Amino acid sequence: MARFHEYQVVGRKLPSAQESAPKLFRMRIFAPNVVVAKSRFWYFLKKLRKVKKAAGEIVSVNVIAEKRPEQIKNFGIWIRYDSRSGTHNMYKEYRALRRVEAVEQCYQDMAARHRARFRSVQIIRVAEINDADVRRQYIKQLLTPKLSFPLPHRLANVDKKRRALFIAKRPTTFY
Repeated sequence: MARFHEYQVVGRKLPSAQESAPKLFRMRIFAPNVVVAKSRFWYFLKKLRKVKKAAGEIVSVNVIAEKRPEQIKNFGIWIRYDSRSGTHNMYKEYRALRRVEAVEQCYQDMAARHRARFRSVQIIRVAEINDADVRRQYIKQLLTPKLSFPLPHRLANVDKKRRALFIAKRPTTFY
């Protein structure tokens, strides 16, 4: 179960005498629940347009489900984050089954490598990318066909008839 959900939040400015049918704004927001998704929507809309929560309304909030959650995919994530020294743009790649899992990996990665909190990371775009379009080497190495992970230091399988309960020497675990 993922910690985040992907929400589609649609909102607008409240209708007034000057503007009877205001423009609708739609955003895809990754958040742990609906309350945080609405809050992030107003946070971003205030930055992008001259609309704030007091003078606006949310039309709908929907959870977006993954089309193919059983197939592994490559995701490119464009982010903007505030560090201790300034604001930085970044592009990162992840392999995951779902967009939400890739975003969760991104938040964990940003917290580990850059000490960036959830509030200081802004996800600009999440896109599924083809194998040919992968840029990062740490993802390219996972795209090789017939990728296998050898199992070192294994015990040899011995028949039950020949197996002794106590042995005087340590087992050989390498090949």
